Amino acid sequence: MYDVIGSRASRAFRVLWLLEELGLDYNHLPVAPRSAEALAVNPSGKIPALRDGDAVLTDSVAIMTFLADRHGQFTHAPGSHERAAQDALTHRVLDEVDAILWTAARHSFVLPEEHRVAAVKDSLKWEYERNITGLEAAFEGPFLQGESMTIADLLLAHCLMWAGKAGFAAPPARLAEYLAMMMARPAFQRAAALP
Repeated sequence: MYDVIGSRASRAFRVLWLLEELGLDYNHLPVAPRSAEALAVNPSGKIPALRDGDAVLTDSVAIMTFLADRHGQFTHAPGSHERAAQDALTHRVLDEVDAILWTAARHSFVLPEEHRVAAVKDSLKWEYERNITGLEAAFEGPFLQGESMTIADLLLAHCLMWAGKAGFAAPPARLAEYLAMMMARPAFQRAAALP
């Protein structure tokens, strides 16, 4: 059984959601970053972490990739063109959406106050809106790659949800419908109800 270390109100949500989609049993330790429990499994104190027996994996996307590959769902076969496209979409979302949201969070509450630059958030919001518009243009529907839902979809949906909570622009219409569809999934609802 897997142990997921990290609060639901963090990138750990992606891992919890995927485990719910996979229908796997797991233990959830809803701890904060840099808590004693987080530091015990990751010297940086970052969350999430996934304990699988004696092995500990870190980084939400690395964990999602591991789980999808291991259980043969929500991913395309390694070495296939479809997998290369999935990986490209995953990295694009990380680079063009997640990184912007994380930078905004750092300058809102993560960094010590004397190191925050509030003015950076205006440019981040502009860049986010531009990047989301570009992602919508590449969107095949109903999922990013057409009929197959992959971990890239869970990542993008989580980022869109995070952006809404952080006061970023609402996504364009097709991505707004996509987000509503993703959030209506039973696995999403189960993960969202966790402590």
